[in-house]
Amino acid sequence: QVQLVESGGGLVQPGGSLRLSCAASGSIFSIGVMKWYRQHPGKQREFVATITVGSSTNYADSVRGRFVISRDNAKNTMYLQMNSLKPDDTAVYYCNAEISSGLGYRSYWGQGTQVTVSS
Repeated sequence: QVQLVESGGGLVQPGGSLRLSCAASGSIFSIGVMKWYRQHPGKQREFVATITVGSSTNYADSVRGRFVISRDNAKNTMYLQMNSLKPDDTAVYYCNAEISSGLGYRSYWGQGTQVTVSS
């Protein structure tokens, strides 16, 4: 059984920073592509950033230059450093990962962590 757990959300003022973490645990043979998504109130979940096993990255235009995605393969953990936060970044942030327990890859989601940007 595999579990993804996000942490690091909270309340921050505009212009501030937060660092989210996503830790994978359980029966893990390998982890492939990892991604962050977010969901604004009343809207569909949207892509934020992605990182490959080799640490190639890609970002949504709305966060490029402000957010940095990274991963620590030894710790089965992914991070999202969020800088210059804006009220529009307020959302529930979810991590997603392609994980193999030895018989092919499955897509897993975390439970989400709330980020609120407000003065």
